[in-house]
Amino acid sequence: MVEKNVVSWSSMVDGYCKNGRVSEARKLFDMMEESRNEFTWCAMINGYMRAGHFEDGFQLLMGMRREGHVRIEPTVVTAILESCGRIAGRLEEAYELFEKAEAKDSVSWTTMITGFSSKGLTAKCIDLFNKMNAHDDVAWTASRFVNNKEYEDAICWFIKMLRNAIKPNPLTLISLFSASAGLASLSHGLQIHALVLKTVTEHDLSIQNSISSMYSKCGSVNDAYKIFKSVVSFNSIITGFTHNGNREEVLEVFRQLVDEGHKPNDVSFLGVLCACTHVGLVEEGRKYFKSMRTFFKVEPNPDHYACMVDLLGRAGLLDEAINLIESMPFEPHCGIWDALLGASWIHMRLGSCKTCGSIYFRTRTK
Repeated sequence: MVEKNVVSWSSMVDGYCKNGRVSEARKLFDMMEESRNEFTWCAMINGYMRAGHFEDGFQLLMGMRREGHVRIEPTVVTAILESCGRIAGRLEEAYELFEKAEAKDSVSWTTMITGFSSKGLTAKCIDLFNKMNAHDDVAWTASRFVNNKEYEDAICWFIKMLRNAIKPNPLTLISLFSASAGLASLSHGLQIHALVLKTVTEHDLSIQNSISSMYSKCGSVNDAYKIFKSVVSFNSIITGFTHNGNREEVLEVFRQLVDEGHKPNDVSFLGVLCACTHVGLVEEGRKYFKSMRTFFKVEPNPDHYACMVDLLGRAGLLDEAINLIESMPFEPHCGIWDALLGASWIHMRLGSCKTCGSIYFRTRTK
């Protein structure tokens, strides 16, 4: 490199820090002297914090504050606050830096609120929250009343959040299930569970664990399970099992769906066909696919055909897969050709590879 400017120097400092070579980074940092900018300082401070050298990082932070010409940008404030939050007993120093910052973004505000919440200083969290210009879902959740066992306050805070038309995120919902469990309030838990279904977050593993824990702690395991079965659609369960790779459970739930008199729809069948594909159940896949039209009056869509092509292709039944594609009442999408192309390649059907490959790439370029 012919000329080394502050950007290249700062990049080297950051690179050394990210690779755990903090000593080399500090040597470069010291060599920069007056050419250091706010990003150089931030890279070095974060390097110390990530390496667990908290005191060195904090001393460097104090040195940064003494440099009057170094502007502390909002993103830098956030990074430093997060670093300070990892040092026991440094919350007040972090807050002092936060107060002196010329500009503060929502992330730095939220980081500061989270820090005070971790210390149980709820009143300070609310004070900071009220001083913010705008509040997103992260800011509303940051106070974390539940951590301090202020369960009723958590529920009331959530109601205010909804009144302000803020959509809860998964962490919000998990906190609310914890609050419901802490209050042993099944009625609150059921309402939050209903909200989870409306926001389509029931497949989140952490939320599923929170729901289970809430029902258990409310002491109504059997009744709760019955309610769960009547509220949660079988499709949600099938989709959840499919996403998590529980293929055999998908088929069992589908059989239960039919046995209990529910009519499966296109989503139900898509989950079942995906399960058959990944387990290699060709006969079962054929049976389910055929029953869509003949028994349940559900018209297969391109995704159902893609599953069947994939299932047949993996089993080496390429001629049957091609015949199925030719029988489709609509134009195959690229996913179908992709499945056939992969199967042709695996089973060394070079003619099929060439044919469907050209069609596949032509489809992709449309």
